[in-house]
Amino acid sequence: MTEGIDEADRPVALAGGSPDLFSKFDPLIEQRRALLAHGQEDPFSLVMERVLSPTQAVCNGRETILLGTYNYMGMTFDPDVIAAGKQALEDFGSGTTGSRVLNGTYQGHRECEEALKEFYAMDHAMVFSTGYQANLGIISTIAGKGDYIVLDIDSHASIWDGCKLGDAEVVPFRHNDIDAMEKRLKRIPEGAGKLVILEGVYSMLGDIAPLKDMIRVAKENGAMVLVDEAHSMGFIGPNGRGVAEDQGCLDDVDFVIGTFSKSVGTVGGFCVSNHPKFEIMRLVCRPYVFTASLPPSVVATAATSIRKLMHGGNKRAHLWENSRKLHAGLKSRGFSLGTDEPQSAIIAVIMPDLERGAAMWEALLKEGLYVNLARPPATPANMTLLRCSLCAEHTADQVETILGMFERAGKAVGII
Repeated sequence: MTEGIDEADRPVALAGGSPDLFSKFDPLIEQRRALLAHGQEDPFSLVMERVLSPTQAVCNGRETILLGTYNYMGMTFDPDVIAAGKQALEDFGSGTTGSRVLNGTYQGHRECEEALKEFYAMDHAMVFSTGYQANLGIISTIAGKGDYIVLDIDSHASIWDGCKLGDAEVVPFRHNDIDAMEKRLKRIPEGAGKLVILEGVYSMLGDIAPLKDMIRVAKENGAMVLVDEAHSMGFIGPNGRGVAEDQGCLDDVDFVIGTFSKSVGTVGGFCVSNHPKFEIMRLVCRPYVFTASLPPSVVATAATSIRKLMHGGNKRAHLWENSRKLHAGLKSRGFSLGTDEPQSAIIAVIMPDLERGAAMWEALLKEGLYVNLARPPATPANMTLLRCSLCAEHTADQVETILGMFERAGKAVGII
């Protein structure tokens, strides 16, 4: 058997020559086989043997700088956050073993929702077990058969899946194209329910949406607006409320979706809203009603982290410094980047193809740097990317070290 390739990856057929249900994955299996055939480490199966801090871990037995974890504000090792989780574990046990509408709402869940309402200065907050589930639940519940959803073509998979589950008519438009969005809105039949879905920061290239103008157009055409701020919450905006706050249009957003697995530093998802009827969602949103609630220790860490992010101005400023420095350094060394200027904590380095992207990823790992390798179909325009996610806990010296690693690896692989 070829090293690094599982025998189970080989195509099979059922008795009688009929293909099995895995046959549709054969092209991807072949692509993976070719990628790993020469001893290339699998970029999608890395094990972190030990995590030392928000910015460092032990991978393959060596200390590695983390530049691909979405830990934007570095809250995973905050002493107050850890202490809150330990205390909740002692006081309430390891899990709720129930749905939020049954026995799964503990004091901590309410406190977490209160922290979110305070953070966003909104009337309602609803906590889900994951960010994916938040999009799945909210979108599928508020937009159903006979309604129309107008959304950016580069929307996250959880948004697309929420649309599919709700069975609304889905009308995509070209990425960040305000005119295209407006044309599609104007074609929707009169009297139909309309929901526009946007993201503050798009996770692959790290670019931001022109939310102010897009929300204005949506409202002029009678649509409600949902904005996913997963990659901007905690970091972008004067109070860390995201791109909508930064562009001065948060009050015009009907629903803000977010996650705890990025700047908050734990796991879970949420929706905040000022809609007066929002609380009925707790009874009609199936992914909320039929899923066990988050463990007490998780909501305790989330609530503590959210309250600390309200006062995270210095960390936000330092993260912007890191983003500008890394972007400028990579650009000056000849790398092709996803944005002309840094727009978020995500910096995407565009690779010529998957093979060289994987080789570059491995070269960086051997240097002691972990980044994300992103490939189609998750990426726009069939691009292969090395996606760098900066952290407020990265020091200036670490950013300099990272730039040196990129330069050496890029020259070794022939990218620059």
